[in-house]
Amino acid sequence: MDKLGLIAGNGRFPFLLLEAARAHGREVVVAAIREETDPEMDARAAADAGVRVTWLSLGELSRLIETFHREGVKQAVMAGQVKHKQIFSGIRPDWRLAKLLLNLRTRNTDMLLGAVAKVLGDEGIELIPSTAYLEPLLAVPGVVTARAPSEAEQRDIEYGKGVARALAGFDLGQTVVIAAQACVAIEAMEGTDATIERAGQIMRSLGNPASTLERDLTVVKVAKPKQDMRFDVPVIGVLTIETMRAAGATCLALEANRTLIFDLDLVRAAANAAGIAVVAQEAP
Repeated sequence: MDKLGLIAGNGRFPFLLLEAARAHGREVVVAAIREETDPEMDARAAADAGVRVTWLSLGELSRLIETFHREGVKQAVMAGQVKHKQIFSGIRPDWRLAKLLLNLRTRNTDMLLGAVAKVLGDEGIELIPSTAYLEPLLAVPGVVTARAPSEAEQRDIEYGKGVARALAGFDLGQTVVIAAQACVAIEAMEGTDATIERAGQIMRSLGNPASTLERDLTVVKVAKPKQDMRFDVPVIGVLTIETMRAAGATCLALEANRTLIFDLDLVRAAANAAGIAVVAQEAP
């Protein structure tokens, strides 16, 4: 069986996928992104002879391809977030990535990663879904926690889903935060957790006046209308719940079958302890 190339971003996603791929007998070549990947990846490789790690910069697309060719990689997978704002950071792209960026009509996630996938494909490296080996972690329809959403929260969910799907359709973000059917915050380059934090800051900035706006926040996270499962798949974990608790959010709605939940038991326990309702609902 050919080696699997793992393009590793930040967070636990790359480690979970690595563990699952190894359990399926795949040798794995990790392309660890210096600006994103947890340094713990070196220790993981040292403990397993079937894992090799090469560190490279986010701008080194040619070196990524050279590494995979040298290691005999024919399939690759992207796992872990690479912050969209990195596109506008001080990272210097190599000639191949610079050419790719110049030819993009817009610099959104789908355009950029789709173009990278095409370059890899042209080089004989197939990019496979990031849910490969992790399908058991996809959210199934139903209430995840002890508490289901209240009637008020369900109204916020229904309103939020419409806003979130419109937002995701433009490939700007996948998360909105709602209070009393008013949109408090929408996700852009900052990511889900920062969006939730900002919503909490906005609500706290209002003080405690008599207001028609309820103080509790509902977080709605969706996949894109034409979600490419090879990259940018919605993910939540314990940190999401902790961020919600700190922000004063009481409900989280996910899209079933297209959202990964890491550490489900821990997520459920943390949400129950905080009185947060979590529900996964199928897209229409």
